[in-house]
Amino acid sequence: MTAAAPSLTLPTGRRAVPVALAGALVAAAIAYPLSSGSGRDVVSWTIVLLGSALSVVHAGLSRGARTGAGVLLLVALVAIAFESVGVATGFPYGSYTYSDVLGPTLLGVPFLVPLAWLMMAWPSWLLGGLLARPVRAGLRRPARIAWAAAVFAAWDVVLDPQLVQAGYWTWADPSPGLPGIDTVPLTNLAGWLLAGLVLMTLLDLLVARTRAVGSPRVGPAAPLFALAWMTLGGALAHAGWLGLPGSAAWGAGLGAAVLLVLAVQHRRAGRR
Repeated sequence: MTAAAPSLTLPTGRRAVPVALAGALVAAAIAYPLSSGSGRDVVSWTIVLLGSALSVVHAGLSRGARTGAGVLLLVALVAIAFESVGVATGFPYGSYTYSDVLGPTLLGVPFLVPLAWLMMAWPSWLLGGLLARPVRAGLRRPARIAWAAAVFAAWDVVLDPQLVQAGYWTWADPSPGLPGIDTVPLTNLAGWLLAGLVLMTLLDLLVARTRAVGSPRVGPAAPLFALAWMTLGGALAHAGWLGLPGSAAWGAGLGAAVLLVLAVQHRRAGRR
């Protein structure tokens, strides 16, 4: 007799958990521009908690419990390291201060911030993997890391002006910024690219070392849908409700560029 091969799929109920979390996240994101005051703060916390839970749950279900726990620990440590240095020195993002609205802090970093990194990091790594598929095998890992870091930074292009508007942090000198965004300096984008390269390199190594045999055992649809909605839906909210046309245009443009790249890849793959 031979040992049974490991199962490559999960029970339907467990596979539905990331979908349910993504759906709840989208509902909370829709509620954000429709809320105000302290209610909007509650919605912000809800979005981040749901997004971080989605990342950890999907990482665990798709690659195994060790990967899920490792993603949680790794992203939290890297986030606290970068953000605490950023608050203390201004490197690598520029000089900024957090408001008291975000609650308790660790080394000057509100607890909400590492959770926001977690919400963004895992979907960015998954999308980086999709974008790097056409690259030949020997260069696929660095391409995946580069794409993932770029997605990670691009997400913040949309998110940061929204959270500055909400009063969660303030930049000492927000200029020069991207065209149309006058509340966030370009140094922030450079900092996110650097942080993204470090984080995605470590995340890539983590997954390679901890992933379960036969993974991925559930597809990336739920976290990728959440990423798409937070970017493109966020752009719509910025344009229609939040009075942030600059970040709306950047979000729409960056989201459309990624969709175009994926469409071209799909078309080329279909010709082979």
